Amino acid sequence: MQTPFESLDELREHIAAGLGDRLADASITYGELTLVVPREQIVSVLTYLRDNGRCQFEVLIDICGVDYPARERRFDVVYHLLSVRQNQRIRVKLETDETALVPSVVGVFPAANWYEREAYDMYGMPFSGHPDLRRLLTDYGFEGYPLRKDFPLTGYVEVRYDDELKRVVYDRVRLTQEFRNFDFESPWEGVDYVLPGDEKAAAPPPAPPPPPAKS
Repeated sequence: MQTPFESLDELREHIAAGLGDRLADASITYGELTLVVPREQIVSVLTYLRDNGRCQFEVLIDICGVDYPARERRFDVVYHLLSVRQNQRIRVKLETDETALVPSVVGVFPAANWYEREAYDMYGMPFSGHPDLRRLLTDYGFEGYPLRKDFPLTGYVEVRYDDELKRVVYDRVRLTQEFRNFDFESPWEGVDYVLPGDEKAAAPPPAPPPPPAKS
C-alpha cells in the first residue's frame, strides 16, 4: 500500500520529479497545489496524475475556463482533480487562445465530455479529438460566447417557454436589475439608491400600543 503524502510540498516534489519538462510551474497558494503545464502536454500530464501509484487522482471534478482579455493567450483552461485514496485535491492549468486547439482529455476522463462542451459553448475554446463538440447550454444558432468578459449584455435574444402559446418563443434580452457599482468590501454598499427593503432598516420603530383602558 502506498503511503500518503505528509504535506503538499512532498506531493509537489513527487509530481515535479515525475513530470520533468512536462511541468511549467508548480505552486502552493492558499493551501492548494496548482500545476501549470503546456497545452500540448495536458493529456500526458493528466494520465500521469491518474495512473501514478502515489498520486491516484482518479476523479475529474470539473473543467472550467478563465478569461483574461488583455493577455495574448487570453484563456486559462483549469482542471480540478481529486484523489480519494490520498485525500488530496489538485488544480492543473494551461493557457490558450481563441484558435489554438486544446487536446481533449475525454480518453483519460470520460466525464470531461460535457465539461469540454460547456467550456467551448461559454468561452469558445476549441478542443481537438472531442467525440461530439457541440454547444451545450445556448440556443441553436447562438452567436458569441456568453462568459467572455468582452461579451455585450444587450443586443441579443433569449428564449423562454410561453405557457399561453404552449411553445418556445424568442424575446429580446431584458436585464432584471440595474447595473451596480460594487466596492467589493460589501456588495450592498457603493450604490446611490436605496435597495428594496432597506428603507425598513432606517425607519423608526413603531410606537408601543396604548395600555388597555381601565374599567
